Amino acid sequence: MDPIWLCLTVKLQANQVASSRNGPDGEIGRHCGLKIRRFSREGVPVRFRLGAPSNEDTMSTYNTPFEIHVHGDVLLRSDVDLKAVQEALKPLWKYAGARSLTEGAQSLYEEEPGIRFDDKEHRLQLCWTVRGSEDFRQVLDDMCMNINEVSAAGAQIEVTFYDAEYDEEDEERGTESRDDFLILFVGPDPASIMQAQRDLLVQDVVSLMERHFDGAELGGVVSEIDKLFGQRFEDLVNSLELGKPPRGGMGPGPQNGHGGGGRRPRHLH
Repeated sequence: MDPIWLCLTVKLQANQVASSRNGPDGEIGRHCGLKIRRFSREGVPVRFRLGAPSNEDTMSTYNTPFEIHVHGDVLLRSDVDLKAVQEALKPLWKYAGARSLTEGAQSLYEEEPGIRFDDKEHRLQLCWTVRGSEDFRQVLDDMCMNINEVSAAGAQIEVTFYDAEYDEEDEERGTESRDDFLILFVGPDPASIMQAQRDLLVQDVVSLMERHFDGAELGGVVSEIDKLFGQRFEDLVNSLELGKPPRGGMGPGPQNGHGGGGRRPRHLH
């Protein structure tokens, strides 16, 4: 397989369609160009990873400005086993100071499921928080490249950087937090990745427009979105000689929405 298929991990950037999305937990994520704005939230007590910390762990604990939450649900190939998953997620658990996926799968917060591999369903589920800094962005790049190689379908992975040093006094003074949010897309090939991106955009646009129009009236809007993605993929085909473009109706879209009107809240479980 051409390496370019594995390198195409799409990141949603600003200046696309402004929208909001309802999540399964009744939450609503406010977007501006599909990139979350910085929000206010309630304080959350800090819990540290179990186990005796190494010197590196100690440094990361006291000098990390962010709590970073990684959330996603990725369908994996049927031949992928736990060993392959451990290798694919090595950037994550090594960043947490662990020696294996089993040790590093536990989230910073006990109420979060952490990293789970469902062998029967061949599904990777991520709801995992780690303390870190801006260098975690390189970890995400490496992780996405690895997941591309074991995935069976396109999927989105949401990553939220919470400003751990931002407190109530900063909020009262009107100081802006350093919170950030991004959506990464992974998949076995560019068509799958772009399909996942298209499904998310359709869900966001339809969710926004259904406030004013009946869903049955929005077929033309979805058709125009499909044309945009079809043209984008056609450009890829012409330049890279790749396969089929994404298409389809009003697919199920993402299953892991968030909500809130202040700083981006944590996932509720």
